[in-house]
Amino acid sequence: SWIIENIINNKGGLHNRVTRSIRLKPFSLYETKCYLKAQNISLNNRQILELYIVFGGVPLYWSFIRKGYSAHQNIDELCFQSDAPLINEFNRLFQSLFQEPKPYIDLIRVLAKHRYGVSQSELIIKAKLPDGGNTIRKLNQLEEAGFITSLIPYGHKNRGIYYVIDDEYSLFFLRWIESNLKTITKKAINKGFWMSQSNRASWKSWVGLAFESICYKHIDQVRKALNIDPGAIAGTWRYSPKIQDDQKGAQIDLLFDRPDKVITLCEIKFSGTPFVIDKEYSQKLLQKIEIFKKRTKTKKQLFLAMITSNGLKPTIYSEEIITNQVTLEDLFKEN
Repeated sequence: SWIIENIINNKGGLHNRVTRSIRLKPFSLYETKCYLKAQNISLNNRQILELYIVFGGVPLYWSFIRKGYSAHQNIDELCFQSDAPLINEFNRLFQSLFQEPKPYIDLIRVLAKHRYGVSQSELIIKAKLPDGGNTIRKLNQLEEAGFITSLIPYGHKNRGIYYVIDDEYSLFFLRWIESNLKTITKKAINKGFWMSQSNRASWKSWVGLAFESICYKHIDQVRKALNIDPGAIAGTWRYSPKIQDDQKGAQIDLLFDRPDKVITLCEIKFSGTPFVIDKEYSQKLLQKIEIFKKRTKTKKQLFLAMITSNGLKPTIYSEEIITNQVTLEDLFKEN
C-alpha cells in the first residue's frame, strides 16, 4: 500500500516517473498444479483444491507444502501446531502492509461474517469507522492488495457498491485458526486435529461458500467450459424479502448476462461425491428461476448450469433442467 500511495499514485516529484508497473496476481489452480509439479509434489486435483481453499494462490504458502503429505496433513502441520509457519500469518501480514492495521482488520472481520457481500455504507457502519474519504481509501487499498473485491450485484445498480472478501487465508484464519490460537500455542492440540474438524457440519457448510469464491476467481475457465461469449457480463444475484413479507428469497451463485439475449444461471455445489439432483432439489431450482424471473422482470431466455467439485450424477431431473455443467477439471485448465 505504501508503494501505491507514495510512488505509483504520487502527485509530487515522482508523478509519472514509473516506467512500468507489474501486478503480481495469485496462482490459479492450473498454475498451482504446475508449481507443485516443479517441486516434484504429486497431488490430484481434489487435494489441490482442498489446499487452495485454505491458502489461495499465494506462492509463499505453497512453498511450505510437504511432499508425501495429504491436504489434511499439510493444513494440520501449517496451521494447527504450536510451531506452524502460518499460525500467526494473518496478524503479521496486516502489520507489515499497513502502518495502522486495526481499521483494515476491522473491515476484513465484518466482511468475513457476510460472505455474500456488504454494501459500502453498511460495511463502514458495522466496522465503526468514519464515513469519509479516509475510509474509502482504506477500502481501495485492501482491494489493491487483493483482500477484497468491489462489485455491483446484477439488477441492483441503485444500491451502489458491495464488497466481498477475496482472500482465502484470511477467511480461514478468522473462522478456524483464531478461535483455537490459545489451545494451539499451549501445545494442547494433537496431530490430526484438522481431520476431525473437517468432518464437522460447520466445515461442510463453510467450504461450500469458499468453493464459490474460487469459482469466481476462475471465471474465464467457467466461460470456456460453458461456451459463453467473452462479452457476457458475469455477476451474482440475491433476493431477500422483508421479514413481514410472505415471500421466499433466492440466491443465484453466478450468472452470465449474454449479448445473445440469454442469461445463464449457475448453481455451484461442493461435495465429496457426484452431486445428485433429485425431485425435491429440482423443485428448489425451478422455484429459484421463477423468483429470478419475477423480481428482475427479465424477458431473456434462461439456461441453468451446474458447477460442481465432483461432477453431476445423471438423473431424470438433471437431464430435464440442466443445460450444461462445469467440473473441477474445467477449473484446472489453463486460461
